Amino acid sequence: MKPYLLLLLLGLSACSSQKPLTAEMKPTSLKAINLEETLSRRDELMMTWSLTAFDSHNNLVGAASSAWGVETVKKGATLLFDKQAPVQISIPKGGKVVASLVLIEVDDYSQAQQLIKRIRDINGWIQVPVGFFALGVELLTPLKYVTTALTAAGLGIQFTDRLDKDDVLGQSSVELRDTPDSRKKPESVMHIPARFTGRHLRDSFEYVVEYDIQLKRMKIKPVSGR
Repeated sequence: MKPYLLLLLLGLSACSSQKPLTAEMKPTSLKAINLEETLSRRDELMMTWSLTAFDSHNNLVGAASSAWGVETVKKGATLLFDKQAPVQISIPKGGKVVASLVLIEVDDYSQAQQLIKRIRDINGWIQVPVGFFALGVELLTPLKYVTTALTAAGLGIQFTDRLDKDDVLGQSSVELRDTPDSRKKPESVMHIPARFTGRHLRDSFEYVVEYDIQLKRMKIKPVSGR
């Protein structure tokens, strides 16, 4: 066999055996610059985040979620998430993954804590049958992405019920696409700072949440069932 043919075959073999591009998301820190609850001088917070995967036709095909809280936070506090496990999902060929995060001020501690435990118990990404969700993808907010991911896990109703009582302090999203250029790039990490500010009655709040998104070549398996 001629040398250039051998090299070509080896190149094709390497491409065909390349592991899928996988997105991994993990919060790294939260800083309370100013609180929503001025009188009590503390906020009770929960945070939930998700990765939602869409194929080349914008069909939702997978979701992975996790959550943190409920924690009491005082003004000036900085929290680190060193022990927080990341969520992972494969990026469909020609498709995309949306990483979304929502910070919430909790009204009912016990019910929110139960929801967080259920979200953590899923512990993996869930495959979604094409057509299971009818979505206007281009119109989705970070909160809707998170709600959709939890709905795929059977927890969307409980999460929506929580939002009827709790205050959404902020939401953030980053979109990752599978392109010819992204397939050529080595593993990479993006550090995302999200600043959440606003007012509630006479109180104003300001939080900074930072999270990392890492792209790597690895195979992962979905959890069984929904």
